[in-house]
Amino acid sequence: MTTMNAVLKRKTLGAITIGQDATIRAAVALLAEHGIGAIVVQSPEHELLGMLSERDIVRSLAANGPKTLDMTVAQLMTRHPTVASLKTTIFEAENLMTDGRFRHLPIVEDGKLIGVVSIGDVVKRLIEEQDHQVRSLRDYVSGVSAA
Repeated sequence: MTTMNAVLKRKTLGAITIGQDATIRAAVALLAEHGIGAIVVQSPEHELLGMLSERDIVRSLAANGPKTLDMTVAQLMTRHPTVASLKTTIFEAENLMTDGRFRHLPIVEDGKLIGVVSIGDVVKRLIEEQDHQVRSLRDYVSGVSAA
C-alpha cells in the first residue's frame, strides 16, 4: 500500500512556508513564483499554524476587494489544518481531502512538517496503483508469470 512517505519521495519541491504576519501580497507572490496553490503558515519556531490557499484569497477578494492584498496571512489562513503522517496511505489521504474539501495536506511527523501533498499527487498515485493491480490481475488470469 502506497503511503505519504512514498509520495513525498517522488516530489522535488519541499514545503513552501510563510509567516503569519506576512501580507497576502507577499503570499500571492510566493504562490505565483513556485506555481503552487497553497502555502504552509509557520511560526518562527517552525510550528505549523495553518494553510493559506488560492481559494482563501479569492474568497476574500470577492468579499473585500483589493484590501485583501494588504491583509495578513493570519487573517485568511485556515487554522489547525488536517494533517497526515508519513504512514498515512493514499486511500486515507484521499478520504481526508475529499471529506474535508481541501486540496493540500501537510505531512507531519513527530510534530515536524515534512512536506505537503496535493490532491493531484494523491490521484496520480491512486491511478498508478490501480493500473498495477489491473496488470497483475490480467497477468494472473492469462497465466503470465510475475517473475
